[in-house]
Amino acid sequence: MKDIDDILSYNYNLPPSLIASEPILPKEEARLLVYLKDKDEIHHLKFKNLAELIPKDTAVIFNDTKVIKARILGHKQSGGACEIMLNQPLGENKFSCYIRGRVKENSILNFDNGISAKVLALNSDGTRAVKFYRSNLELSASDLFCELEKIGHVPLPPYIKRADTKDDESWYQSIFAKTSGAVAAPTASLHFSEDMIDNIKKDHEISYLTLHVGAGTFKGVECNNIKDHIMHSEFYDIPQNTQELIKSDKKILGVGTTVTRCVEEFARSNSASGFCKLFLNLNNPPIRQNYLLTNFHLPKSTLIMLVTSFIGLEKTMQIYQTAINEKYRFYSYGDGMLII
Repeated sequence: MKDIDDILSYNYNLPPSLIASEPILPKEEARLLVYLKDKDEIHHLKFKNLAELIPKDTAVIFNDTKVIKARILGHKQSGGACEIMLNQPLGENKFSCYIRGRVKENSILNFDNGISAKVLALNSDGTRAVKFYRSNLELSASDLFCELEKIGHVPLPPYIKRADTKDDESWYQSIFAKTSGAVAAPTASLHFSEDMIDNIKKDHEISYLTLHVGAGTFKGVECNNIKDHIMHSEFYDIPQNTQELIKSDKKILGVGTTVTRCVEEFARSNSASGFCKLFLNLNNPPIRQNYLLTNFHLPKSTLIMLVTSFIGLEKTMQIYQTAINEKYRFYSYGDGMLII
């Protein structure tokens, strides 16, 4: 029996050839591993089968966050190259960022279109507090997002070992993305086409919430005991109709780990907006959401730990090994799994 608090219990070996570097097209042709909890059965289907798999009287919740072009390339005043990966706004026109290239407090970084950044603080978690300027005027979040559309790059995950292309602007964005602010996609949502949404709407209520996925989603758990892990925070907002759905006794299928964390945050705090730091794992399992649709996640990540909170550690690792044996495609552009 594996120790549920030991980080090594969440490790597995993935052949690099199974890391998807681009999506399957059309989207609904991606493979879908279906785990039926009550029957303890695994089935191998496709995303186009999803509508017929969702249990009766189940509502489906999506995350409508929109990925911004959060990665920008520039130069330090010394001339050396630098790269900023935006994480999230901090208020007062300050932003949390990751910076590749050594910088000091008060360093000035220069980018295209007259955009510059001043480093305000070097934080112990590896992030940097930064303000952005154009022509010496501070940029607000909305202004910065507009500028990033012109000079930024799609923030592909670090395990996709290629430069972003024009195709990624649509590939790495859900068809219902609406509210700008994410620096990583809620990847379970990437599989959905308009036809799939229409098919689900025939028999199921669909609702939306917003959780702006931060770069911390790729940050591994570095402590040996997962109870010592400090979870990253991400801004969320839940509209009134989705709040009422969560408060009801209707069964819920959450599309992705971001929806799951948001639903569970609201179920605990009753707060419709704020910063979600909820770490779901076997010590802190779901209390509201019934079913989960998700992609396959990195070893030793908080996301695979979230999956275990639905079906247990042994079953999760068994399913992942099955997916490897069956040559499923992993991570953001990969295939998915449905737990019902």
